[in-house]
Amino acid sequence: MTDLSTVLETTGVLAGAGGLGYAKVYAPRVYWSLVGLPVTWGRFTISYQSTMDVCGLTVQPSRLRAFLARNVAHTEVQPVPPKVRRVRGTSTGLRVTLRLPAGLEPADLVAASERLRHAWGVHSVTVAETKPGHVELRMTGYDVLRRVRMPRRAHAEGLAVPVALREDGTAFVRDYRKVPMALTLGANNSGKSVYQRNLIKGLAKLPVALVGIDCKLGVEQSAYAPRLSALATTPDASASLLDVLVGEMESRFDLLSLHGVSDMWDLPVALRPVPVVVLVDEVAELFLISSKKDEERRERIVTALIRLAQMARAVGIHLEVCGQRFGSELGRGATMLRAQLTGRVVHRVNDKQTAEMGLADVAPDAVLTASMIPAERPGTAVATDSTGGWAKIRTPHISRAEVAAVCREFAHLVPDLPALDPYRPHVPAIVPEPGPSLVKPVPVTD
Repeated sequence: MTDLSTVLETTGVLAGAGGLGYAKVYAPRVYWSLVGLPVTWGRFTISYQSTMDVCGLTVQPSRLRAFLARNVAHTEVQPVPPKVRRVRGTSTGLRVTLRLPAGLEPADLVAASERLRHAWGVHSVTVAETKPGHVELRMTGYDVLRRVRMPRRAHAEGLAVPVALREDGTAFVRDYRKVPMALTLGANNSGKSVYQRNLIKGLAKLPVALVGIDCKLGVEQSAYAPRLSALATTPDASASLLDVLVGEMESRFDLLSLHGVSDMWDLPVALRPVPVVVLVDEVAELFLISSKKDEERRERIVTALIRLAQMARAVGIHLEVCGQRFGSELGRGATMLRAQLTGRVVHRVNDKQTAEMGLADVAPDAVLTASMIPAERPGTAVATDSTGGWAKIRTPHISRAEVAAVCREFAHLVPDLPALDPYRPHVPAIVPEPGPSLVKPVPVTD
């Protein structure tokens, strides 16, 4: 009987260990909740004071505190670390809210985040300022970007679309109210097109007008025609469409002036025009020319894009520009246009200079991270946010057919914009596949 109990206990232990090993690889959320979270929480609680001290994240105590320590408590005066206000666990990591003492700033914790990561044995540590004097340490227990699973609460609303997962386990949201114009860069097979698909999928469900500019003869955006208000597939058509958008912008400014407001969102709901999102698939095709006669067309395109990027935010027209490379070598106006595109998302690039084009002027410390994105992780990118910071993100994979199905489902949301009607793409009728006849044959009798 004793031998049987020993065998059963040993078998149970081995099965439990095997289950944990399986969960660590294939169900990391379960493993983190059962094992990683308690261990990390305990390690953090025990070593917090000493870790902050050796990482240089402590300050000298106030005179009153030092006096009380020496003369009342009769203890040695200790340096003061940030005060822990709240600790809570999540399915992906640990969130710690800290109150910074006088003399420390969030940048000090950002500089020490790599040391904190190793000290507490977590995958990553990011720092977010919640309010003046308070920061939140967002620890991630495992690599959440290896298998992307968007948070359940992430859904499109207003003009905000969740398109990717951040390294700290939260959703990266593309909010056009906060960042009206954006630039997305990436080499071939870097995940740039998948990022745009997720964006279109989210925008298709919102009451906005989608305008596509795809100078690759529409091979990328033509599948989304049921939800597009306009589509240009050649440089000549793009120049004409952009002129119409500039005219629409000017008419909307007349509306704002008539009602004495400076922003479209200050208008009454009944008078407010529908927001417009312009999706440029490959911006270099709009700048490049093959002969001298194309120079005039190029000037029209560049001028229209710059005008829209500079002023169209107030009237609800937004630019989403994509490209493999976007530098001064494209010609006059390229650098000026890039400066107007506040949001930046940089996928894997072929050279460091391209990463610098996208990030050096807004987040220079993110250039190295963008230059080291591995080719075997498509969809991974470095994205800036509205606070001036940056984060590593990864877009969940979605097929072109899935996005096309969503566009067909929400085709009824295409708004009425008469100026764009001439550019409305043709949507072919869906012809049902031939099947067996449903008419029951009747035998013919003499």
